[in-house]
Amino acid sequence: MSTADHGARRAALRRLLADRDLDALLVTDLLNIRYLTGFTGSNAALLVDAADQQGAEERTLICTDGRYLIQVGEQVPDLPAVIDRASAGALIRRAAERPGLRVGFESHVVTVDALAGWQSATPDLTLTRSPALVEQLREVKDEHEVTLLRRACAAADLALAVLIERGGLRPGRTEREVGRELEFLMFEHGADGISFETIVAAGPNSAIPHHRPTDAVLASGDFVKLDFGATVAGYHSDMTRTYVLGAAQQWQRDLYDLVLRAQAAGRAALAPGVPVGDVDAASRSVIEDAGYGELFLHGLGHGVGLEIHEAPGIGKAGTGTLLAGAAVTVEPGVYFSGRGGVRIEDTLVVREQEPELLTLTSKDLTIV
Repeated sequence: MSTADHGARRAALRRLLADRDLDALLVTDLLNIRYLTGFTGSNAALLVDAADQQGAEERTLICTDGRYLIQVGEQVPDLPAVIDRASAGALIRRAAERPGLRVGFESHVVTVDALAGWQSATPDLTLTRSPALVEQLREVKDEHEVTLLRRACAAADLALAVLIERGGLRPGRTEREVGRELEFLMFEHGADGISFETIVAAGPNSAIPHHRPTDAVLASGDFVKLDFGATVAGYHSDMTRTYVLGAAQQWQRDLYDLVLRAQAAGRAALAPGVPVGDVDAASRSVIEDAGYGELFLHGLGHGVGLEIHEAPGIGKAGTGTLLAGAAVTVEPGVYFSGRGGVRIEDTLVVREQEPELLTLTSKDLTIV
């Protein structure tokens, strides 16, 4: 399997910093540090030197505390490490040793109090708000990342298949019992963790978009909505499937068919350069034309990667266009309060030709 090229990611970040006339970027978001270095500890900061000339990597520093002395050496052997409990402050002081440096910081992460402390300690250092630069890079997945996403999606697919095969989705079980078994099966089939608390929503609860499992008992004739995901090496999958227990009534078949058509339209609209609002509209218009637009209560989808929800957001108010290599979800839903609802969701990668589908479980109406 390929390995992550953290050096190439830092080089890409340097190009962004040069465009913004920054000499360095202080990275304090732990997921961004993981993306740029591979470090997975719970305390760290990273000072990325922006210079193009040889030596930029040697001036790029990672800082963590003594608990991770061995780990940082193993995970980040290509960067000098500073050991200090107050990691961000230690790197700010290092930056201040170089007069005239203009340092960006992750203003969407850093607290007002933290910034005030840095400015007080290093009054001659120019600190510049530089939000979401690393997230901009993370939006486009490299092939190593896509490999991990495929593995996470496969763990979820396999877990669901086993759950169905062994009769785990049946009348008489509670939502909690089904959710716990599905989560256990994801671990059995290659997951390192779960992406979020598994949603199991039966009967009227299926009309609640983000219902949390309860002791509600599954009954024949229920819609059962399962929204779940696995993580592999930090990368998340996200999938929703909706089933009918026992026998489907005609209204359930009609509703399922509507959402399935809307989901297909959203998937078909995924292409590089397409405005995210247009992708949402392609799916939403199918539901609106059927007269149920007000029952589609959320955006169509979101980016997925080191976070379960990351850029790009795909919704009515979404801005920007899709990029080749972005990993996104497409998840329309229609919810009849007090009666039941359907959501169908896949994780896909935007490609130049057609999107690559990562969640492979059938979306045909399935009665169990």
